[in-house]
Amino acid sequence: MADEAFLSRSYDAFAQVEEEYKELLDQSLSPRGPSMFYETAERLGLEPGADVLDVGCGEGRHTLELAQRFGWRIRGIDPVQRHIDIARKDLADRAQTQPELEDAVSFDLGRAEALPVSDASMSLIWCRDVLVHVDALPTAFAEFRRALVPGGRALVYQMFCTDRLEPGEAAWLLPTMGCVEQNMRPDYAEAAMHAAGLQIDECHVLGTEWGQYGEEHSGKGSRNLLHAARLLSDPDRYIQRFGDDNYQIALGDCLWHIYRLIGKLSDRVYVLSCPIGS
Repeated sequence: MADEAFLSRSYDAFAQVEEEYKELLDQSLSPRGPSMFYETAERLGLEPGADVLDVGCGEGRHTLELAQRFGWRIRGIDPVQRHIDIARKDLADRAQTQPELEDAVSFDLGRAEALPVSDASMSLIWCRDVLVHVDALPTAFAEFRRALVPGGRALVYQMFCTDRLEPGEAAWLLPTMGCVEQNMRPDYAEAAMHAAGLQIDECHVLGTEWGQYGEEHSGKGSRNLLHAARLLSDPDRYIQRFGDDNYQIALGDCLWHIYRLIGKLSDRVYVLSCPIGS
């Protein structure tokens, strides 16, 4: 039986404020959402026509959005051919009604560790949610430094582990999601930035904000939680249809978002700059 002190705290003192507590918890903390990444980019004040590189562009959604919002000349690179094919098709479809995109946007294969651009050629590098997968993070940041013009900026979004993530959870989640363990430590990532000669102008620690935003606006957290429960409840149902590899990735993806929502993972947004005259 629990001791008297616990019973008093839990079933007497807390019970007296429980409903009020829940009412307060039902009030939003007004979390920032993913749009802040675009807002941060806008604050940098780049002129239309500026040369921008989207590193790890995926299927090109952000690349095209940046071109449409700001009129930048932007090149998206990604190491996955399927992503490039989808991005090029989307670009061709949009160019039918927005022909200016054809000259402003391009997509090519490329990796963060060996950027396919000339030295000092980019005013901005946009890199969202890909550096956890890079084997040689210091090399990637050195490439950012090489590619940026003096005074150029890099806008980087990266996820990190927190002390709430148990070692056993990390040991399964990180390799399942293709993450390099050391890249998930902010001290390691920031040391790599400095070693490359990049200056950290801004660092926004988002914590659970984007997770809260997703839950409040779309119920994304609850959906991932339900999906994880189903995956854990009847693994064979999904493994038999899609295979074990796909099962592990599906479960990992659900837990990734759940862990961000409850603080086991925490994302950060960095604004980096290439010093002038260095």
